[in-house]
Amino acid sequence: MYEANKKMLVGVCFVLHAVMVNGQTITQQLEVAFQKFQSDTQLNHATISLYVTETSGVVVYEKNSQIGLAPASTQKIFTAAAAYELLGRSYRYKTYIGYDIGFRNHQLLGNLYIEGNGDPTLGSFRWKSTRDTAVLEKITGALQRHGIGRINGDVWIDDVKFGINPVPGGWTWEDLGNYYGAGSWGFNWRENQYDLIFRPSVTVGGFAEFSGTRPKMYDLKLDSWIKTGPRGSGDNGYVYTAPYSKDGFVTGTIPQENIEFSISGSMPQPSYQFGRELLSFIRSRDIHINGQLKLYTDSVKRKSTVRKAMLYMDSIISPPMDSIIYYFLQKSINLYGETLLNTISKENFSIGDHEKGIELIQNLWKNKGIDPSEINIVDGSGLSPTNRVTTHAQVSVLLLARNQPWYHGFLEALPEYNGMKMKSGTIHGVKGFCGYHRSGNGKEYAFSFLVNNYHGNASTLVQKMYRVLDVLK
Repeated sequence: MYEANKKMLVGVCFVLHAVMVNGQTITQQLEVAFQKFQSDTQLNHATISLYVTETSGVVVYEKNSQIGLAPASTQKIFTAAAAYELLGRSYRYKTYIGYDIGFRNHQLLGNLYIEGNGDPTLGSFRWKSTRDTAVLEKITGALQRHGIGRINGDVWIDDVKFGINPVPGGWTWEDLGNYYGAGSWGFNWRENQYDLIFRPSVTVGGFAEFSGTRPKMYDLKLDSWIKTGPRGSGDNGYVYTAPYSKDGFVTGTIPQENIEFSISGSMPQPSYQFGRELLSFIRSRDIHINGQLKLYTDSVKRKSTVRKAMLYMDSIISPPMDSIIYYFLQKSINLYGETLLNTISKENFSIGDHEKGIELIQNLWKNKGIDPSEINIVDGSGLSPTNRVTTHAQVSVLLLARNQPWYHGFLEALPEYNGMKMKSGTIHGVKGFCGYHRSGNGKEYAFSFLVNNYHGNASTLVQKMYRVLDVLK
């Protein structure tokens, strides 16, 4: 009898709780969830901001929405939306194949030129048309169609359309040599990324054997101090190189369980790597080259004169902007963000410049009613820990995007987490989510949720953030 009464009491409490929750407005439910989240010990010293609106613009919930916080990769929504607005959904990059003198007796009398315009997809594995072999075949095929069996001059790579500094301000030394810290150059290749291959030691704490790179990196010397961590410890290896450097080192640990394990680094000078691969590929097709590889960046640094193409024999065209932004947001590729920023500048000022690109983005959103001081950024990807944005600005951009002809592509590009279409962001001490959700009753919401200076496990924090966002379901 006692057990039956106890079960009945529990049932009544459950029903009463459900009634109370269902009787609350969405705003009240968010307040309860937020207060519970905020009181968690993991957030004792954190700054938290949450801003939620209906897609009509009606504010549903606001907490610290005017405080600038580090957004990590949620910042990418500003760059993606600006690229759609300022470049267009059909925008394509063009890389030109040119020459300066002419042909005679199956010879290119002068120089061969590959004129880069910042295409971030050249050599990327993500599209069939952009893969390394497809690009190299395209160039070689252009020479063969003109009957060229010998290049009497040099092979010039124009890699200066974004200037000579590929890295925006605020990026840390720990990030620069790793794949996610790849700079944006006037000529990008293989997403400016390569893999370092290791064989773990049979003993935990022993040095891992460094067995080379994929692809083969030309003239790059790397010293390895990578050790072997316990099984399940994951990738904790870091590559330390700087732009233009020929030397670097690798530290940290890799897990013991794999026979072979790879970590990914950023190319110190992608145009040089491309050039060396191109020369090798051309020669493999029985086309002789009398001259040498020449890079515009090297000449500009020495303040030397550069040669320019007079005529073009072909061009390599990138996938459209829709497709680029899809991978930019889905895979959170920092290189794409910096390249889009530089491209926005280049299309307006004839040269890619990070600061000018940021100014154009801030002016774009200012003209649409967002205070530029709410978008205090130094890069296009969110990698810098010095970026500061407000959740109000992020939601404002999401709301503006819904009324644009490119909205469908933008929405499709957002990843899905926790059953919601939203961009995530992660750097040290920072976690964020920003996106859209349609609730079970058909209400559509736009939201931004940023946490700075939390401590403890990131995956644990994410589950707690999900529980707050679950209110919108």
